[in-house]
This record gives sequence, structure tokens and C-alpha cells, in this order.
Amino acid sequence: MLDHIGFAVTDLGRSRAFYEAALAPLGIAVIMEVTAEQTGDGAHVGFGVARKPFFWIGTGQALGGRLHVAFAAEDRATVDAFHRAAVAAGGIDNGAPGIRALYHPDYYGAFVLDPDGHNVEAVCHRPA
Repeated sequence: MLDHIGFAVTDLGRSRAFYEAALAPLGIAVIMEVTAEQTGDGAHVGFGVARKPFFWIGTGQALGGRLHVAFAAEDRATVDAFHRAAVAAGGIDNGAPGIRALYHPDYYGAFVLDPDGHNVEAVCHRPA
């Protein structure tokens, strides 16, 4: 199951305004904002429902025009297994398995770049 997806935009303010208006009839709103200071790179805006962002737009090198897709994992061991398997299959490590407290205290994710440079993630939101 998909957990979330994100992509780069050229003007975060303009794109945020567009998606706020376009997604409002669907009940989707801004749930989270991450600043460039927090990431050390670009700023990101997460849209979603019921405190769960699942659609992200952002700036910076982390996205760099690439697609970002995250798959939901049942537990942290599955995140670890995804990372090992993806690297063994030729993916490039883009963030070893670990807590990403920036998003929330139980956010456990791992990132790899696929053969085309897209950022693929597995994430578990459950406590250890």
C-alpha cells in the first residue's frame, strides 16, 4: 500500500495555494509543513486527512525533480528488509533505516534511489 508520494515544485507558495484550493473539495488540507531549516535542504508541505499527510510538494535537492514514493510497512523489520533488498538489487542508499523524528517520534523509514534516481521509501509509523 502506498503511504505517501511527493514531488518537486518550482514555486512552493504558488503550488501550495493551487493545491489548497484544488484539494479542498476532496476534504484534503495542509497537515504538516517542514522548513528548509529543519531539513537542511528544501521546504515541504504535506497535504492529507485526519492528521496524516500523504501528498507532498517541496523544493530543494532532496527532491531535485525526482518522484518520491513511500510504501507502508507493517513493522520496522520490514523497513530494514526493504532497504537491504533494494540495495542488493542495485538501488543506491539514500537514507539508512532509522527514526525520522522530524515527522513524528515513531516515524521509521529507509530510502533508496532506484535506477532512474527516484527516491523510494518504506516507512512504519508504529512504535518499536
